[in-house]
Amino acid sequence: MSKSENNKVSHDAGVVSFFTFLSRILGLVRDVIVARFFGAGLAADAFFVAFRIPNLLRRLFAEGSLTVAFIPVFTEYLNKKGRQDAFDMARIVLTILAIILTIISIAGIILAPWIVKFQAFGFGSSGAKYELTVLLTMITFPYIFFISLVAFFMGVLNSLRKFAAPAAAPIFLNLGIIGAIFLISPFFEEPIIGVAIGVIIGGIFQVVLQIPFVIKAGFVFKPLWRPSHPGVKKIGRLMLPAILGSAVYQLNSYIGTFLASFLEEGSISWLYYADRLVQFPLGVFAIAISTAALPALTEKVTLKEFDEFSSTLKHSLGLILFICIPSTAGLMILGNSIIMIIFERGAFDTFTTLMTNKALFYYSIGLWSFACNRILLSAFYAFQDTKTPVRIAIITFFLNLLFALLLIGPLRHGGIALALSLSSMSQFFLLFFFLGKKLPWHHSMPFIGKIMKHIMAAIIMGLIIYFLHAKWLIINSGFGILSLTAGLFVIIIIGIIVYLFSAWILGCHELKDLKEMLPRF
Repeated sequence: MSKSENNKVSHDAGVVSFFTFLSRILGLVRDVIVARFFGAGLAADAFFVAFRIPNLLRRLFAEGSLTVAFIPVFTEYLNKKGRQDAFDMARIVLTILAIILTIISIAGIILAPWIVKFQAFGFGSSGAKYELTVLLTMITFPYIFFISLVAFFMGVLNSLRKFAAPAAAPIFLNLGIIGAIFLISPFFEEPIIGVAIGVIIGGIFQVVLQIPFVIKAGFVFKPLWRPSHPGVKKIGRLMLPAILGSAVYQLNSYIGTFLASFLEEGSISWLYYADRLVQFPLGVFAIAISTAALPALTEKVTLKEFDEFSSTLKHSLGLILFICIPSTAGLMILGNSIIMIIFERGAFDTFTTLMTNKALFYYSIGLWSFACNRILLSAFYAFQDTKTPVRIAIITFFLNLLFALLLIGPLRHGGIALALSLSSMSQFFLLFFFLGKKLPWHHSMPFIGKIMKHIMAAIIMGLIIYFLHAKWLIINSGFGILSLTAGLFVIIIIGIIVYLFSAWILGCHELKDLKEMLPRF
């Protein structure tokens, strides 16, 4: 791959990272506010279960299958048949999608009691917790309609190498929820209902944000009913195994929620808050890089430039590991202090901090594999191969279930988090192996050598921040929140400087890629 194309992928990833970073910051603010008002009790557990259900469908039908099937086909039409034919196909997809989403939303509202029984069996089939979860599910379920439209628009804009608007969309979900907590929740006897309404408001805002950009790109909002279109059929054929693969992947999350519902109250919330912290580096960098890489990888496959495809893939994997390896070390060492400073106030007490950090520690072990799997899956989707990831997903699902059953006894909710990390690592090695059979990677040893340099730099960083954390924050834990926050911030900055300096000494080329990730809009 040419250096300019390398730089473009890095820059596109930087644009996505910038807006995702803003979204994640607002997401943390949102979670701090939710934790402040609702802690990890009955209302919080009910909301997290209810919100997870439409989110699961979002990943299943929207980001999990529609996007990965749509982008390769839409890109193929752009490169081979022109923009007009590509947009006509997109209009047909949008028409069919709107009809399907309307049906799913109505069905979800009607079937909410049964959905909750399936999602959180440990809540029982009656009682305050169950009834509140059902109500919140009915309110939040139409979110699948709005967020799926956002995913469709993201597919169109990302294929055109326009990443800013789709990446900025989640900001409005967080604003909707935060605003609802202060402006809507006080009017309800059960304040958590206002948070559920905020989810829908945020979904509407996300859709509205995309519309001017897709219109500017040339998309016409005029229904077009032609379900026999060959491009639509091709997307459908790719979506079927992608839906199955996403379903298997999401079942891993369901297994965690299902098992946690049988543990002590708060277990679901501890896992949720820990997952939110892991999702910060994962969303800001891993998802950003995979989002930028998919159109580039697809274009290389369409043009049969397989050497450049391999180069793009190695470039993306190297960049994400350069970021995620030190992030893993940082979360494992500083996790308790991060949780305490961000969340510990109001109903979120010291015990909740300890339990959340236990989950965070075990989630962090698999952070690098969570990130790399996004890149490897994008490589398979670029080849329009959605079947191989399904087979691998089925294997890792059973591994996750096995690990969870073995570990939940001694580690409780921490075992659920560790099981997901171990199964994700297994998925990485399987994806890596089968992609190598599809497209053998040449000169892999230098690539492995680069990763070892990242690990060495992270070890140096980890030793220093561990020492500073033990001597500074732990000893002075009785200080005020502002002093502790300032101390943690200084330690993180020192850690970043040490890691970057160590990487420079070791000759890590990803330092130049980081400069390209600085967005220039």
